[in-house]
Amino acid sequence: MFVQKFCVVTTKTILKPTTWGVSTRTLARKIDGNAVAIKLRKEIKEEIKEIQKHKPSFAPCLKIVQVGGREDSDVYIRMKMKAGDEIGIKTEKCSLPRTTSKQELLSVIKTLNNDNTVHGIIVQMPLDCDSEISSTSVQNAIDPTKDVDGFSASIAGELFKKSSQMPSLMPCTPKGVMTLLQHSGVSVAGKNAVVVGRSDIVGRPMAEMLLREDATVTIAHSRTHNLSDVISHADILIAAVGQPELVRKDWIKPGAVVIDCGINAIPDENKKSGKRLVGDVAYDECFEVASAITPVPGGVGPMTVAELMKNTLLAAKARELQDDAWKLSHLQLRLKSPVPSDIEIASSQTPKDIADLAHEIGILPSEMDMYGTEKAKIKDCVMHRLEDAPDGKYVVVAGITPTPLGEGKSCTLIGLSQALSVCHKKNTFACLRQPSQGPTFGIKGGAAGGGYSQVIPMEDFNLHLTGDIHAITAANNLVAAAIDARMFHEATQSDEALFKRLIKGNKFSAIQLQRLKSLGIRGERPDDLTDDEKVKFSRLNIDPETITWNRVMDTNDRFLRKITVGQAATEKGFTRETAFDITVASELMAILALANDMEDMKSRFERVVVASDTEGRPVTCMDLGVSGALAVLMKDAINPTLMQTMEGSPVIIIAITNTINLSSCLFIFKKTKVNCVQCLEILTLIQVFVHAGPFANIAHGNSSIIADKIALKLVGKDGFVLTEAGFGADIGMEKFFHIKCRQSGLRPSAVCLVATVRALKMHGGGPKVAPGIPLAQEYKQEDLDLLEKGCSNLQRHIENCEKFGVPVVVAVNKFETDTEKELELVKTLAIKAGAMDAVVADHWSQGSSGADDLAAAVIQACEKPNSFRMLYELQTPIEEKIETLVKEVYHGDGIELSEHAKADIARYKAQGFNDLPICMAKTHLSFSHNPNLKGAPSGFTIPIREVRVSAGAGFLYPLLGAIPTMPGLPTRPSFYDIDLNAKTGKISGLF
Repeated sequence: MFVQKFCVVTTKTILKPTTWGVSTRTLARKIDGNAVAIKLRKEIKEEIKEIQKHKPSFAPCLKIVQVGGREDSDVYIRMKMKAGDEIGIKTEKCSLPRTTSKQELLSVIKTLNNDNTVHGIIVQMPLDCDSEISSTSVQNAIDPTKDVDGFSASIAGELFKKSSQMPSLMPCTPKGVMTLLQHSGVSVAGKNAVVVGRSDIVGRPMAEMLLREDATVTIAHSRTHNLSDVISHADILIAAVGQPELVRKDWIKPGAVVIDCGINAIPDENKKSGKRLVGDVAYDECFEVASAITPVPGGVGPMTVAELMKNTLLAAKARELQDDAWKLSHLQLRLKSPVPSDIEIASSQTPKDIADLAHEIGILPSEMDMYGTEKAKIKDCVMHRLEDAPDGKYVVVAGITPTPLGEGKSCTLIGLSQALSVCHKKNTFACLRQPSQGPTFGIKGGAAGGGYSQVIPMEDFNLHLTGDIHAITAANNLVAAAIDARMFHEATQSDEALFKRLIKGNKFSAIQLQRLKSLGIRGERPDDLTDDEKVKFSRLNIDPETITWNRVMDTNDRFLRKITVGQAATEKGFTRETAFDITVASELMAILALANDMEDMKSRFERVVVASDTEGRPVTCMDLGVSGALAVLMKDAINPTLMQTMEGSPVIIIAITNTINLSSCLFIFKKTKVNCVQCLEILTLIQVFVHAGPFANIAHGNSSIIADKIALKLVGKDGFVLTEAGFGADIGMEKFFHIKCRQSGLRPSAVCLVATVRALKMHGGGPKVAPGIPLAQEYKQEDLDLLEKGCSNLQRHIENCEKFGVPVVVAVNKFETDTEKELELVKTLAIKAGAMDAVVADHWSQGSSGADDLAAAVIQACEKPNSFRMLYELQTPIEEKIETLVKEVYHGDGIELSEHAKADIARYKAQGFNDLPICMAKTHLSFSHNPNLKGAPSGFTIPIREVRVSAGAGFLYPLLGAIPTMPGLPTRPSFYDIDLNAKTGKISGLF
């Protein structure tokens, strides 16, 4: 609905806008488009300034594409650019030559469509080019959200649909006419309106806008029979036919309102140019009959430009200003008892089209790369677009020291995100890690959650997804190949031959110039170097005994734990022992998860240390010349993957270790049954971000910083982002605080600590829990004494949370065999230990409703102020930082450094790595280094056998024992049960 704002007329008598009528002769006759346009442009300028007070980066931008160089087009473009400059809209011209082809023009438009700094695009018509290019195809190529001319088919379709809302971007001239009518107090409803002209630019949309304002509309044109008779019945006449002074005085009904959209040049010997501009209406004579009339020039023309600026502002606001609340649609989910298998549940739900889901949560089409209809890569440009938006609440989901079966951390995270979204109407994203295929086909299974709290489609999630892990595999192995190849070529060539072969076209590449700079060599051309400098540049002199870089693959294969390379005759006897790791153990995975953007990731690749040279200096990927290629291989992997849960809240996921069941939804026994066989639940789509997957022992085991940051901007200040920390809180949560929060600059709002009665009984002295072994009776029947003893583990984790100054809510993940007394005991002891609240959650069988109370507790915890702090400063000596973690987090007495570890620490200090944070590589099954020490042990000393550096990722990792980085397959791997139906394409056996 158009809103009346003011009236600008020129006449002997000024009357109130509401008194405009068709038959009154004393009303204002001239509608001054210049005055209205000036006031409208002033309003636009003031609105931009007001927005910039809250969002300084807000800078509306209009791009005008011109093909050729028509003089009249140049005039119009200058008018638009001048208006933009005056208002505060950045207006730029993109000039293309007459020889531009259709494909070249469409390519330019596509580039502008994908440029998030551009909010409006117009292609100046007519095109002045050698080849024939359809204007319709050009207009329809413009992103409708940037089509500030309003000419695209999608905008026209919305405009002509009676049932749809008026599109925000409409053709500028008709929109300007409506603004003039409204601002001049002309009542449209019930009037007879005649539009002379049927173009898609003015005539047709003009008629539709009048219809929407309840006018009775007739469309006429130059070939209409008895055109004068048709016009004579018009209370409101809109002339847009393009014929100079076609409409005469005797055609017009006395008192009619006349809006002249035409602009035509006719000869006039009195003008210096020899011509003057007139409209489609004979203005001088019609002025005597009409009650109101627009002049040419000075009527509709200025309004067209003003409305173009208004459309650009609207387009910029739609892109840059995020709505507080998402407009999510809902899915229906049928809960069954007993709960079916994970893949059966996942297969029963049809995911929403991911493009529709992205639109609902404020992600633009240009910010996505689609991977089919059920998942999409989200570009970090969304973070730049929303850089001034406030972050939401940031909750880390951690766990107690787990059993080898896992305690439902991922499942709880998803259930909690669903409850926040569905039950509490909060914008919510869940950030998870992407599963490795090693455990998927091994013994652990997948990591999509489980029951009615999982990511869909779970088959895609647990398998290749968008290929990020494969990209890391390729990049990692390129580095490994570069290391061996470089050592081989240095060993088999003279200094002169080696230098010449490293140089291409007698010039250095960019990365070679970077190496020269790091060596302190000033020459920029090969001929500038001395012989000594050439040797220094060419020879890395890698010490084979110091190589820390292994090849990787995403499959569990025990026979690759130690291999010999170089055995072919072509390698001339240069063999060495090395090994394969599983891909998620690669430092490149940790870098992916810790990088803040592409530039940061590239810089980290350059700093990766793969070995030392024979003099003890670090050899990096930059020295090898491979860091730029790594960025190319991982340019898509840096973007997180958007998916959805059964109930649709957003999630970001990264790959996980394979030494523990982090999916936590594969329970040996069933969850609590629901009373009804089927119950209907209305569910909000919950978005999922899936990204990266570092090990949680030799790396930090957390979801990616980029995914978390994007999610925090998208949810807004009242929204929630749940991010996963691997293993128990003594590992994943501690590294989240000391490593991830340090490198991201983000502050956590609360901790959700997941516990199970089963794990606590184990910590109280219960029998061994292991995959493939039936659970002992102690875990299936009530035993409060055993449980109370084991709660010491939970209490220790709560105490650690308090040391970091972050409020903690305990989520007691409910199993079928848990009794009410056991659950109440855990809650009581958790609150007594300092938890803000402890809540029983049954999201596995109940979906969002099973985590409703947990969500309420988390919301309350996030409203409390916290005093988040680190337990050590980065400048503290390496051994003291290690000892701080042992004493403060593990509650040991201290550390014992081996001679190897002492030498490592001395070397890293000398190489400048002292100020990196510590990433302890230890067992996840105990606070100590000994997996058999359950509960809350103390009085132990931690042996540090060696210390390694991940310089690119940005941490040092002490090894507390033998940490396997290549798992093996069990006697009966999961792949025995995984199959594909060749006829239907359905996968079975995944869990």
